[in-house]
Amino acid sequence: MVKNSLGRLVPEVFAGKTYTPYKDPWSLQPHCKRGTRDIKRIDHNAKKLVGNLRDGIIASGLKDGMTISTHHALRNGDHLLNQLVKEIDALGIRDIKIASSSVHAIHSEIIPYIRKGVITGLECGVNGMIGELISKGELDCPVVVRSHGGRARSLITGEVLVDVAFLAAPYCDEYGNFNGFYGPSACGSLGYAIPDSIHARKVVAVTDNLVPYPAVPVGIPQSVVDFVVTVKSLGDPKKIVSTSTRITTDPIGLQTAKYAAMVIEASGLMKDGFSFQTGTGGISLAVADHVRNMMRKGKIKGSFGCGGITGYFVDMLQEGLFRALFDVQCFDLKAVESIGRNQNHQEMSASMYASPFNAGAVVNRLDCVILSATEVDVDFNVNVNTESTGYLLHNTGGHSDCAAGAKLSIIVAPAIRGRLPIIRDRVTTVTTPGETIGVIVTERGIAVNDKFPELKEELIKRRAPVKDIRQLRDEIYAITGAPRPLEFEDKVVGLVEYRDGSIIDAIRQVKK
Repeated sequence: MVKNSLGRLVPEVFAGKTYTPYKDPWSLQPHCKRGTRDIKRIDHNAKKLVGNLRDGIIASGLKDGMTISTHHALRNGDHLLNQLVKEIDALGIRDIKIASSSVHAIHSEIIPYIRKGVITGLECGVNGMIGELISKGELDCPVVVRSHGGRARSLITGEVLVDVAFLAAPYCDEYGNFNGFYGPSACGSLGYAIPDSIHARKVVAVTDNLVPYPAVPVGIPQSVVDFVVTVKSLGDPKKIVSTSTRITTDPIGLQTAKYAAMVIEASGLMKDGFSFQTGTGGISLAVADHVRNMMRKGKIKGSFGCGGITGYFVDMLQEGLFRALFDVQCFDLKAVESIGRNQNHQEMSASMYASPFNAGAVVNRLDCVILSATEVDVDFNVNVNTESTGYLLHNTGGHSDCAAGAKLSIIVAPAIRGRLPIIRDRVTTVTTPGETIGVIVTERGIAVNDKFPELKEELIKRRAPVKDIRQLRDEIYAITGAPRPLEFEDKVVGLVEYRDGSIIDAIRQVKK
């Protein structure tokens, strides 16, 4: 074990692979050339349609010890990964690693297959029961958690080699052209699947909606697809929405959103060309509502909104408040419907969105991003991966990517959640380093990073409730008491990889 620059003890070797400890958000450079799949040529009259999912697994050549991936655009409505693991088990294949863009609560169905040794590692974000059981030491399945941009980077550089990508294809022809815009399982943007389609050694398009050639518009083209298979259902699009997509009515949330809007207004970023990203939670959408009203009042024409797109951003596009939306994943059905008909609502790959190792990601053009947190510490480090229990329950998403790229990153959170303080001396797990965070906003006050002295001065002039972050911590502790330190075993069950591939923290087994 070695200490990284944040003082976190992390392993240099984990699950047989060597890793670099985190140093800072900027200095680590690519140390390898672009990874790529083998070049191939198929017969001019070759048939790619091979039958059902089991036929596709066999045709792909999947064997013991290989790595597979899927994408999570259907989120908690996804049926593909569960079906896939069940068929892999039926074929007697073992020791498979999953490098999907994310694993969600619905995928708890694969837990028995982890216990059986069918699945032996996760190179992806984990949500829900799987992460909890791994944290408790009840599942032996090493995890490496990556941001969305970090995952794209790892595929492009070849740090993660996907042997077979099984990609949900809601609107697909028999030669492998597909998009996510139409069909009974339409999910909208396929931004997380695009890097897999380019860099996986084999690509299997899995569809429940086979249409005549050509399936247009082409999202992922026939030139990267090896096989096409059909299934009864890819999933339930109604379950794409897994968090609130309505503005909060909670007084605490509304006060927090009001303060966050004050920060944006004081920053001087609210002008023509303004670019913005926010999440789907009630507080974040309340901030977006304030932004919308400020843009209307100031007759401001924004350049773009980006990230996972909700119907709220679709409305702002239609209203003319933004010129474009860059969409890596649709968060609700209104966004799915919009991306299929509005050319200014653009699908983008996870690499274009957030990879640190390319000629320029969209996050680098962000003026302001609103982000959430499970915990924040007095050094502005943010945790979104583990809860106060120490259990791994959430993936990183684009959190660290957006914080690093945006001119101003704002964390919005209630001061107290479940009787526990959000701001504390030290977070359980560092997901996003404090040097990339601008402001922490709670209903009890605003803490500004010392890197933004002019913003702090302007907020004080406006009589905003600006407080030193330690003062804010102490005020919250006076209500909740200082949190009792968690106890962990020595065993490392997972790594949190920063977006550049260095290890920013380790996740240890929680002591019973």
